[in-house]
Order: sequence, then C-alpha cells, then structure tokens
Amino acid sequence: MKIGGLVLAGGLSSRFGSEKAVAGHKGRTMMAWPVDLLRLSCAEVAVSVKPGDAAEALAAEWGLERLFDAPGDPLGPLSGVKAGLAWAEGRGFDLVAVAPCDTPELPSDLIAQLAEALDDAGAAYAVTEQGPQPLCSLWRVSALPVLADLLQDGHPPVRVALARLNAAAVLFEDAAAFRNFNTPED
Repeated sequence: MKIGGLVLAGGLSSRFGSEKAVAGHKGRTMMAWPVDLLRLSCAEVAVSVKPGDAAEALAAEWGLERLFDAPGDPLGPLSGVKAGLAWAEGRGFDLVAVAPCDTPELPSDLIAQLAEALDDAGAAYAVTEQGPQPLCSLWRVSALPVLADLLQDGHPPVRVALARLNAAAVLFEDAAAFRNFNTPED
C-alpha cells in the first residue's frame, strides 16, 4: 500500500492569534514536527494551506506540495482532507495519513498502528482516554467520493465523515501526545 502524507495547516488559528503552523515549538516550527513524522511512513508529504500564508511559503521552501481547498468547498479540515485525497489519487497512492500542524508531539508509530487496524474500513483514527482524535487519521483514497458528497451540504463534524466510512478507532495510551496547541501559552 502506497501512503501519502498530509499535514493540515490551513486553519484560521483564531484562538492562537497568529499562524500557528509557523509558530515555534522546541526550536522548530510546529509544522515541522508532523511533516517529519509523516516522512517516516509516507512516500510523499503535502501540506494543506491557505494561499499566501506563511505555511504555504514554508512548505514551498521545504519542497513540499502545497494543496488548497477546492473552490466552493466549505471552510474546515475535511476540505483539506478532500484536497489531500484528490492529490493522493493523482499520485497513485492507496492511503493518506493525516496529521494536524498543531499536534507536534504525536507518537512515532501513529501511522503504523492506524494501518494495522484499517482492515476493510474506509479510514482509521486515533482515540485516547480523553476522546477521539479524528484528524490524526489514515484514509483510503477511495473515500474521496464519500467526502465530496458530505461537503456539498456544508462542513459536517469530522466524526460524521469517519462514521460514514465505518472508520476503525485505534486506542493510544499516551493522551498527552495528541495535545493540540491552540494558544501561544500551550
């Protein structure tokens, strides 16, 4: 199975106050952490960005493919996942591993564990004792039509899309590894 990696870095960062994908964390940008994680398991890595943002410029500097939401798609992470699935389909990948830019401490075996649990499900996603982590996920490229259909009526919760795909939930013990950095204080 060929896996493409997708970092979601096109959000509004409204609670953060500035573009969090390029904010510093332990001497690196937040976006660098999931990019490096995905490079461990993926043939290629792309970044979902907004045109003109610093994340787009940084991804270009790193030689990564920059993906934009399709015209008319609603704001939200599923539009970025849809763009990632379309990109992966064009590259001949079977799966897309997704990681948000604001989770720099994800476990190194995230993709391996999700892939192991995938079986015949349309996707797999992480769950911790604190609840689901639906954007830390692995999607079959064949889920593209389902996601496109769901986005025609607005942006549903990510969990709705995963439920439609009969996604496998994969338990991870270290909930702290999935912590989202939503404010500069985080």
